[in-house]
Amino acid sequence: MDNQADETLRLQVYMARSGVGSRRKCEEYIALGFVKVNGVTVKEKGYKVQKDDRVTYRGKLLYPTRKLVYLALHKPPLYICSNSDPEGRNLAVDLLKGEFPVRLYNVGRLDYLSTGLIFFTNDGNFTKIVSHPSSGIEKEYIVETKQEIREDILEEFLKGAWVEGVFYKIVSYTYKTPFKVRLVLQEGKNREIRRFFQARRLKIKKLHRVRIGIVNLGNIPVGGYRYLTEKEVNWFLKTRKNNRG
Repeated sequence: MDNQADETLRLQVYMARSGVGSRRKCEEYIALGFVKVNGVTVKEKGYKVQKDDRVTYRGKLLYPTRKLVYLALHKPPLYICSNSDPEGRNLAVDLLKGEFPVRLYNVGRLDYLSTGLIFFTNDGNFTKIVSHPSSGIEKEYIVETKQEIREDILEEFLKGAWVEGVFYKIVSYTYKTPFKVRLVLQEGKNREIRRFFQARRLKIKKLHRVRIGIVNLGNIPVGGYRYLTEKEVNWFLKTRKNNRG
């Protein structure tokens, strides 16, 4: 899937197309003074970049990529979804290292112990669409616990509950066994399932994501990946447009 740079682009768009991150994240980097255009620090997020301008992020020269990559990865446990880690833990992105000539970023996160489906891309716009709550994209998980999961707890989660000042809510649940359930979320706040279950004194043995939108984990091997199809990528782009009316 090719994408050419326009004659002029807003700085955050230029950065997103260069694979730095989502447009929103790039706006943060601009405001922090990490970006220079032709050697001059620019903090104005609406700044227009010309085709021949020299743009650097933390000293690294940026090039808007023509080739956009969209991957579905089966994350193993004990990998962190970040492009760096001060504790030296395994990075999920390293499972793709050496495979692609462009820098890739995870779309959303799975925590260190969790496993399953996560996307990687160099398209900042796609990252924003999939990650933003307004897109209403479902994410499906299989959760196993050491204690029996009472239905009243799941009903509470379905109606919505506050935990330490944060509101958590699922879209649906399905029992697989008394100790294993399938949960569907839309917003998917940071460590939402773990925090809700912990607050109800349920210890999670396994948290495994099996679906994002129309994309299922399927038979992708642990640590392996596949390309998203053009149909799948377009579904996410159209979903955001439909939700925004």
